[in-house]
Amino acid sequence: MDIRNTLVAQNYAASRSATQPDPAASALGAAQDFMATLQASENTAMQAMTEGADPHQLVHALAQTELAVQTAVTVRDKVVEAYQEILRMPV
Repeated sequence: MDIRNTLVAQNYAASRSATQPDPAASALGAAQDFMATLQASENTAMQAMTEGADPHQLVHALAQTELAVQTAVTVRDKVVEAYQEILRMPV
């Protein structure tokens, strides 16, 4: 056996975990991003009502919030659809 093959196999095994996403971390990161978007939009809306912040920033924040909520609803619908499909499978 060639030493280069062993080194390549070891390096591949070491780097393989870096290329595969962790589903739990992805879901957690997405939820944190969603909450951060909602929080930033809420802060911008509060500033617009109390301090008279830039209306363009308010519209931009509201658009981001709308997109985040639509994305969350779409993901929820897909999860529910997949769950229902699993329930319909014959045992």
